[in-house]
Amino acid sequence: MLPASSLLGFSKETGMTANLGKLALAAMVGLTAATAGRAAPPWELLFPFKRVDADSNNPYYLSKENGPWLILVASFSGDTAEQQARDLVLELRSRFNVSAYVHKQTYDFTQPVTGLGYDEFGRPKQMKYRTSARFDSVAVLVGDFPSVEDPNLEKALEKLKYAHPQCLDIQKRQDSTQRFAGLRDFYRRVSNDPEQHKKGPMGNAFATRNPLLPEEYFVAGGLDQFVVDMNKDLEFSLLDCPGRYSVRIATFRGQGTMDLNKMAMMDVSDALDKAADKAHKLTLALRKQNVEAYEFHDRHESVVTVGSFDSVGTPRADGKIDLNPAVHQIMQAYGADRAPLPGAGAQLGLRPKSINGIVLDAQPLPVETPKASIGAAYSNGNRQFGF
Repeated sequence: MLPASSLLGFSKETGMTANLGKLALAAMVGLTAATAGRAAPPWELLFPFKRVDADSNNPYYLSKENGPWLILVASFSGDTAEQQARDLVLELRSRFNVSAYVHKQTYDFTQPVTGLGYDEFGRPKQMKYRTSARFDSVAVLVGDFPSVEDPNLEKALEKLKYAHPQCLDIQKRQDSTQRFAGLRDFYRRVSNDPEQHKKGPMGNAFATRNPLLPEEYFVAGGLDQFVVDMNKDLEFSLLDCPGRYSVRIATFRGQGTMDLNKMAMMDVSDALDKAADKAHKLTLALRKQNVEAYEFHDRHESVVTVGSFDSVGTPRADGKIDLNPAVHQIMQAYGADRAPLPGAGAQLGLRPKSINGIVLDAQPLPVETPKASIGAAYSNGNRQFGF
C-alpha cells in the first residue's frame, strides 16, 4: 500500500519540479484565538455565534456541506413523513436555535446480499433478509459538528434527549409518523428509571456521520491537507484516480543509508527532487502512449502507477485471490523479463524493463489509491462552522 504521509509536489505552472525535498521538511503552525462567552439561554450557549434561520419556504435538505458529524434526533416514514420532518426542523431552528436538516433515504431489503463464507461450490454465500421490505425513511439531523469528540456535540446531544418539541407530542398529534414513537413513549412511562421519564420524544438521539460525505473522510490515517496541497495540482495525480486500486510499476527513492555520518552529508532534498522528476517524466511518457498512468510523491519516495480498478480480484474458497485479468495484464506487461545473468552461463535472472531510459520495478504490484483526507480540510480551519 502506498504511504499515507506527507507528499512532494510538482509545479504545473512552470513545468519543472519545485524544491520538493526542502518543502517537505517545512512546518506550518496555526494559531487560534478564543473569544469570551456571554450570558445567554442554555440553547444559545451551544450555538452562540449566530441566529439560525427558520424559513418555512426552505426545505433545509442535508448536503455535503453540513456536518461532517450530526445528531440524528428522529426519523419518519409514511405518507406525511416528509412534512412532519420539516415541521420538526422548523421548530428546532426557530425554538431551539440549532441547525437542523432533512434527509430522505430509501431502504431496500428485497435484494440478496453477499454473506460471510462460501457455499459448497466455493462461491460467496448469497443471503436474504428475513423480512423482505422496501420503504422510504425521512430523518431529521442536527449539526454541524467538526468532530464526534466536539464538546458542543456532547452538550447538544444531552439537551436534545430531554427536549420536548411540540410537533412530536403524540398526545396532541395522533397522526405522528415518527418511527416507534408510541412504543418509546410506552417504555418511558412504564420504566422504573426516573431519568427515562424526563426524556422527551428525541430521547434516543445519537451522533452519526453525514451520509453524503465520502468514506475517506472518516478513514483514520488519511492524507492530511498539507499532503493534498502538495499533490493536487499534478496533471496526472494518483489522488485523481477514480478507482480504489491501481498497479504500481515504478518506485523512485532518495539515497538511503543507516550510517549517521553519511546521512548528515547527503543532500536528501536533492535526491527526492530527482526521484520526483523521474516519476513525472515516466508518467508523461506513458500518457503519450495513451496509457492511464499516475504519479504520487511523499517524503520518502515517488511512484508511478497504471490503471484504475474497483477490485483487485475475486476471493477464492482457499483464501487466495483470482486476480482481475486487467490487473494481471498490467503486472505482466511492465514486470521484469527473464534473461541470462551476465557471467552465469545459462542461469536466468530478472531484467527489469525500462521506458525512455527509466527503469521500472521488477515486480509491479496492485496498490490502494490514496485519497484526500476531507477531515483534515475541516480540522485545519479551511471551513468555517456556524454554530
